Amino acid sequence: MQFNKIDVLKTMNDTGVVPVFYHSSPETAKSVVKACYEGGIRAFEFTNRGEFAHEVFGELVKFVQKDCPDMIMGVGSVIDAPTAALYIQMGANFVVGPLFNPDVAKVCNRRLVPYMPGCGSVSEIGLAQEAGCDVCKVFPGEVLGPAFVKALKAPLPWSNLMVTGGVKPEESNLKGWFDAGVMCVGMGSNLFPAEKIRSSDWEAVTDLCRETLHLIKQIRKNNK
Repeated sequence: MQFNKIDVLKTMNDTGVVPVFYHSSPETAKSVVKACYEGGIRAFEFTNRGEFAHEVFGELVKFVQKDCPDMIMGVGSVIDAPTAALYIQMGANFVVGPLFNPDVAKVCNRRLVPYMPGCGSVSEIGLAQEAGCDVCKVFPGEVLGPAFVKALKAPLPWSNLMVTGGVKPEESNLKGWFDAGVMCVGMGSNLFPAEKIRSSDWEAVTDLCRETLHLIKQIRKNNK
């Protein structure tokens, strides 16, 4: 394993954003990760969505170790323990899921790999924290909204939250989430416009990543 648990959590906290992406083409995936890396991103979530996704991930990890050595690679859309174990064996440094599965927590905890389960209620977050989850994913973000985060942080102020769904690389949107108290955001299609991917406009992806990181930095600075 290239990065330990402390490295992963610190990087996510420092940068404040984790791109969420899947593509069946290893070459396209490599180009996207490289574009994000050049834009300042240092933690990347490849989602377990399509057939043979793990094979694409395996190629991607080898590429990243050589060409983007400071990029922390993780896997998303993991709902069961065997899948988590498979990806950890292939180099995943963190595991993200749309739901909370205690069996996944056991596998990740055994290897000291951060597990960020999707939680949609205060009780789910409490159970995930009991199971050793340092960061919980507020999901689906577009349904729950920043108000949910703010209300939850009142009785559970120690909570480290990452929100995915409904996050956009826009100041008003990001400000809403960070003002509410999230540690970081996960961003998918809004960070990777379909037309830019189709036309292989990797520079546009790099620029969008750089702008997003700058916005988050400014928002956090103003919140101090």
